Amino acid sequence: MNMIQMMQQAQKMQKKLKDAQDSLKEIEVFGECAGGAVTVTFDGQSKFKGIKIKPEAINAENPESVDKETLEMLEDLITEAMKEATKKASVEMEKSMKQVTGGINIPGLF
Repeated sequence: MNMIQMMQQAQKMQKKLKDAQDSLKEIEVFGECAGGAVTVTFDGQSKFKGIKIKPEAINAENPESVDKETLEMLEDLITEAMKEATKKASVEMEKSMKQVTGGINIPGLF
């Protein structure tokens, strides 16, 4: 295989990696606990997307006492905290990978 063919192969692989990453962004996976009282959503790249909390997760004895606005506020607060933590983790991972690769950007690595 000559150099031109190797470069063409590398470009094809890079495009396939990008396409795979793009399709993973569209996937939604769910995790739940307490019989579905708390459900979290992530994309296929393990990025947090959101959380849903049912009233019984807050007050199992009297779920009717928990109003919708309280649940939405709590979901928003948790979502923002999770997104901030995810962003910080990505920055740290990128720093670490740059040290390993000597600053060379390797597509698909991070």
